[in-house]
Amino acid sequence: MIVQFSDKDIRRLSQVLGAPGKRSGGNYRFEVENKEQGRKLALEIYPMIPIGKRKGALISVYTPTTHLQLHFCTGYVISEMLGEVTFVGESNGKLSGLTVEREGGCSLYANVDREILSGDFTKLGPEVMLSGIALSLTESVLPEESRTKSRRVSSSVRRGISKQKT
Repeated sequence: MIVQFSDKDIRRLSQVLGAPGKRSGGNYRFEVENKEQGRKLALEIYPMIPIGKRKGALISVYTPTTHLQLHFCTGYVISEMLGEVTFVGESNGKLSGLTVEREGGCSLYANVDREILSGDFTKLGPEVMLSGIALSLTESVLPEESRTKSRRVSSSVRRGISKQKT
């Protein structure tokens, strides 16, 4: 699946990130800053550009010390509650996700086995658990076969959380 970024998508992203999406040639640029925490990043979305011999969406994030890219973005999920957007790319059962926060933070999860989304997070080590939880939010933009597996994850997480409370 190829994601198409419409003007409506850009407006939604602008709202959640608290920064306008400025069109510049073939891309959109969002400049996100949190002065209190000293964070600043720029998010660029290239809706459909040549990447090698194919065309696809490219997501780039620039910070003062880092440059991250997600090639062939297949979808995105907005969490208004968390004030973030997670862009996801899927290839051969592997997921990569790039999360950009309204507060100027950014996280990258690369080459994550799709199977992690369908397992019990409480059985994963904490260093692996975060990527599974973060990418499970993208279930609505994954192909149908992934959605079914991810729904099972949600109930696993609830069971795991319930067990921890008792």
